[in-house]
Amino acid sequence: MLGRTLNLGILAHVDAGKTTLTERLLYAAGVIRELGSVDRGTTQTDTLALERQRGITIKSAVVSFPLRDTTINLIDTPGHPDFIAEVERVLGVLDGAVLVVSAVEGVQAQTRVLWRALARLGIPTLFFVNKTDRVGADPERVAREIAAKLTAEPVAILAGSAIKGDGIEALIDALTTALPPAAGDSRRPAAGTVFKIERAANGEKVAYVRLFDGTLRARQRVHGDEKITAIHVFENGRAVQRPAVVAGQIATVRGLRTVQIGDHVGDGEPHAQAREFARPTLQTVVSAADQERLHLALTQLAEQDPLIAFRQSARGELLVSLYGEVQKEVIEATLTAEYGLEVSFSATSPILVERPLGTGEGIELLGAEGNRFHAQLGLRVEPADGIDVQVAIDDHTRIPLYIYKRREEFDASMDDYVRDALREGLHGWEVIDCAVTVFDSWYSLADGPPSRRGPMPTAADFRALTPVVLRRALEAAGTIVCEPFDHVRIEVPVEALGPVIAAATRLGAEPEAPELEGDTAVAAFVLPSVRVADLQRSLPGLSRGEGVLESSFLGYRPAVSAVPG
Repeated sequence: MLGRTLNLGILAHVDAGKTTLTERLLYAAGVIRELGSVDRGTTQTDTLALERQRGITIKSAVVSFPLRDTTINLIDTPGHPDFIAEVERVLGVLDGAVLVVSAVEGVQAQTRVLWRALARLGIPTLFFVNKTDRVGADPERVAREIAAKLTAEPVAILAGSAIKGDGIEALIDALTTALPPAAGDSRRPAAGTVFKIERAANGEKVAYVRLFDGTLRARQRVHGDEKITAIHVFENGRAVQRPAVVAGQIATVRGLRTVQIGDHVGDGEPHAQAREFARPTLQTVVSAADQERLHLALTQLAEQDPLIAFRQSARGELLVSLYGEVQKEVIEATLTAEYGLEVSFSATSPILVERPLGTGEGIELLGAEGNRFHAQLGLRVEPADGIDVQVAIDDHTRIPLYIYKRREEFDASMDDYVRDALREGLHGWEVIDCAVTVFDSWYSLADGPPSRRGPMPTAADFRALTPVVLRRALEAAGTIVCEPFDHVRIEVPVEALGPVIAAATRLGAEPEAPELEGDTAVAAFVLPSVRVADLQRSLPGLSRGEGVLESSFLGYRPAVSAVPG
């Protein structure tokens, strides 16, 4: 390995040419002798059969190669917004990024979303204006768009054609001089983050780890005393088995049976990863003749993509979370190709949530009729807009220290118990935007006063009592069912503005005042997320194919487009 390492992400709106750019860099580095083609399905990083059939990137892929004095660990990411969760997991392990923008289409909806995330995380970013060889290309216009819509001070904007090799030398100059190398100290305690999980042909779990500090070695015990059985480090276009991985490198690690995406590996300080994109707002019911096999398959798919987050309804249905219809098609094709399952899906519907309407308390007294647990618990629920869920323990709460050893253990356990219980509110939906306070707890004592004497409790008593008491608190507070809303922005020719506003209003949109920019009109709406796809489908006909729609998750509001269930 060369002395300087750069963990680099290539990101773009779908079809901007990032996978072709990856191929061109591999060719320039001498890792491949012949350029692959997205259209022919022969690229190095799109290895899934489904990726090659569709010509899109679905899963992030890692490839390493030398450029001058730098080892580049390059991560090719999906461009389609339905697979934004795959991009999110990669962002936290990058030292720098290349954001690819088409010289024809310019700054697009997903370009803006990606740039905002890169900027928030402070990831140094180069812009590559691609496809300058295409009809309609205008790199100077695109550079002005980048300055106006994204940033006036990019690290660099270097235009070219990945497919022809134009501008690649200038890009390599910037990669090897303008972006900072990987930081980290191999002498410190090991600290790594799992950002991707696959299954080997034999079913073994394979974890992709970015090591920020220290060294991980084969046969070392980590992650709850599990033993690393093999390490493969990315070098010169291949994954090569090595005895260790050191700070700054990316490797695959085997032997960690219980590891999940986002987990910390090692004894060093964890590297924090904040959520940058909204979670899925849509869902569908998936069914197959063999529901047991389907459940197992979805369990394995959720390991690779935690935001699939499938769950079983009270009626026994298997519900899968989605970002959009393309993701649904990919899940269906994957279940058929990899698991031999013919599946069917229901119509896509919004994932609803519940919010508390007021403050409510619930309590279960020790020894009270109907309390079969050896514990007492009191919980208070209050609205708390914008914080998701917050759990607090009253200072006067009595804690069974012989169970939890320390106050911190009790606090952490109650946090887990409450969050688990909030996954199903009064109407069957997850409860968000609430603060829960443990204001009372007690427990039976084998040698206590006669009024308290009884069998000693266990952690299971508090775990089982929490949902019972929490439901009483929610019933006292009341909840309202809410659905996801998006903020939608549409650019259309001025003459199409009226029909677009009318169509959006029929779908339940709340229009904002439109803006005129020469011959172009910009209309903005607040719209239920589940209706955005309907508006997108109607836009070409309303705007002679010239309309451009971009949307971003706004938040949850009282449900209007779906009947609460």
